[in-house]
Amino acid sequence: MSEQVGVVGLGLLGRGIAECFLKHGFDVVAVDRSEERRAQVPGATSDFAQLAGCTFVVESVTEDMGTKDEALAAIESVVSATTVIASNTSAIPISALQQRRAHPTRFVGMHWAEPAQITRFMELICGEQTSPETLATAETMARRLGKDPCVVRKDIPGFIVNRIGYAMYREALHLLDTGVADAETIDRAVRNALGLWATVCGPFRWMDITGGPAAYARGMKPVLPTLCNATVPSPTMRRERFHECSEEEAKRWEELYQRHAQRVTEMQREYFGEP
Repeated sequence: MSEQVGVVGLGLLGRGIAECFLKHGFDVVAVDRSEERRAQVPGATSDFAQLAGCTFVVESVTEDMGTKDEALAAIESVVSATTVIASNTSAIPISALQQRRAHPTRFVGMHWAEPAQITRFMELICGEQTSPETLATAETMARRLGKDPCVVRKDIPGFIVNRIGYAMYREALHLLDTGVADAETIDRAVRNALGLWATVCGPFRWMDITGGPAAYARGMKPVLPTLCNATVPSPTMRRERFHECSEEEAKRWEELYQRHAQRVTEMQREYFGEP
C-alpha cells in the first residue's frame, strides 16, 4: 500500500503539488473548500477528516496569515501528533505560523515553485521551533519528489530566492519608471543574460568563473549608490500587466514557460544528477 499524504489548497500551485506527489507514487488526499477547484482534481474532497491517515501534509492555501492559520488548525485537528505539516509559503514567517500550532516542532516551511510537478526547486524553512527530525523528514520527502532542497536556517521574510528576486524586480521597475528602457527591452536583456547562466551557476559560482569577487567589487562600487532603495512598491505595480497581449498570446507564454521548465529540469538532471 502506498504512503498517504495530504495537500490542502488546490490553486494552481496546489494542483501541481498534488500532481507531483501522485507522479512519485504517493496516495494523495486533496482538500479544498471550493467546489470549482475540487472539480479540477480527481477525488478531491472538502472533508479535512480524510487527512487522518496522512504521514505528511502540505498546506498550500492563499498567502494570508488568517487563512493559513484556519487551514492549519483544521489539519491539526484530524492528523496524528507525529504527522509532519509543511506550509507552502513564499514570504509569511514560519515562526509566526508555528506559534499557534499544537505541536510546533513538527511544523516546517516548504516553498515550492511553479510548475510544482516539474522543477527541482524547493526551499525548506526552519521556524524557531522546528525539530531536527522534522527537517530531516522534509528533506527526505523533497528528494523523494525529485527536488533539490535548499535549507533556509534563518526564518527571514522572503527566504532566499524571493529576497533576491524582489531586489531585481525593484530595480527593473526603477529602470522602467525612470525611462531607461521599456518593459520589453528590460525583459529581453535579462532573458538573454541572466537567463543564460542562472539555471546552471547561481550568483556566487557565476562571479567565480567570470572574474572573481574582487573584479565584481570594482564594478559594483560605482553602481551600488545609484540603485533603487525604495521601501514600498512602485505605483507602476498597480497595472494589471506590463505587456499588452491577447488571451491567446498570454497562454502561449505560459505554455512556453512550461516547456522551458521541463527542458531546464532535464538539463539540470543531466548535469547534476538526481537530488
